[in-house]
Amino acid sequence: MKNVLLLGGGGSIGTQSIDVISKNPAKLNLIGISFGDRVETLPSLINNFPSLKYVCFKNEKDFLFFKTIYKDINFYHGNEGLINIISDSNADYVLNALIGFVGFLPSIKTLELNKTLLLANKESLIVGGTLINDLLSSGHGKLYPIDSEHVAIAKCLFNGKGKDIEKILITASGGPFFDWKLENFKNITVKDALNHPTWSMGKKITIDSSTMMNKCFEIIEAHHLFHVSSDMIEPIVDRKSYVHSMVKFKDGTMLLQVGPSDMRVPISYALFEGIPENGKYFNDVEENTESKYLFKNMDYEKFPLIRYAKYVLDKEGNSGAALNAVNEECVYAFLDKKINYIDIISIIDKIMKVYQFIDKPTLQDLLDTDSQVRELTRRIIKEYEN
Repeated sequence: MKNVLLLGGGGSIGTQSIDVISKNPAKLNLIGISFGDRVETLPSLINNFPSLKYVCFKNEKDFLFFKTIYKDINFYHGNEGLINIISDSNADYVLNALIGFVGFLPSIKTLELNKTLLLANKESLIVGGTLINDLLSSGHGKLYPIDSEHVAIAKCLFNGKGKDIEKILITASGGPFFDWKLENFKNITVKDALNHPTWSMGKKITIDSSTMMNKCFEIIEAHHLFHVSSDMIEPIVDRKSYVHSMVKFKDGTMLLQVGPSDMRVPISYALFEGIPENGKYFNDVEENTESKYLFKNMDYEKFPLIRYAKYVLDKEGNSGAALNAVNEECVYAFLDKKINYIDIISIIDKIMKVYQFIDKPTLQDLLDTDSQVRELTRRIIKEYEN
């Protein structure tokens, strides 16, 4: 029996993780959870999971409300609460499904405490992949990815064990705008950008998928997870999101992993440490799948942000922290309708030319980079506001 602490319980990954845990009561024990704004499910979770004794809220008002109702539960709130709940709980696994930079320090804390990190928070590796790998290589904890693409890569590498890798191909759906004409991008609305053709995700990651920044981040993640150079990782578009990623080997063979657009399979992979479990969440994959393959080359003219993957991997230092900070600020400004869709690219380009580069950043340097770049980005956003 493994005790699980779920950070980000109200989001898409969080709710699907709860589903997987509930279907495996003899193996998985939900002992803690954190919430952002979607706290309405907590009472039913407490009823369904008597083991749930640690709860962290984003907002203090929720903390103050629920602690008067449930006297036998340890409650926390805010960013400090996320760190304390990791320290105080006796979790074996910390499933980090937090969105954004807020998930970075919880990932670091998890590994420092020698716990197993199940990572759905992309930003942890984008901001501090080198620090995380330093912790892992020095014997601090373990890490299993939850991204469908990285789980697919891991499965392909396992089944191609012993072969020399030529290239990792990370698939992208192409998002809602792959078939749009570039001149029409200036008319893109928030509603358009949130209309993802194949995946149902949170707003922030859906916008990142539409700009291909999500794929940029996944290339950076793949480098840190699988220790291959940027030249060996390429994106490829699968318009039907049926192939989750591929690995090409030097002997001319290629392995790919197929399946529906459902995150419960990669979540299960992480929760069972890469060992297949018997849970079944959808119908069998069709054997005659030829009609489901629709590969296209990435369009770098429409989606130039994906080029920042190579920039970050070649430059390293605090460049990933800077890229993540400016992107987060731009995405939320677009969702708030303060800037236009095409402004996201121009503002990111501006910031990435002027941020203060640090070659070998400490943890504090990365935290400072995040706050400084955000402040600079907010000032520039005001110049673009509609």
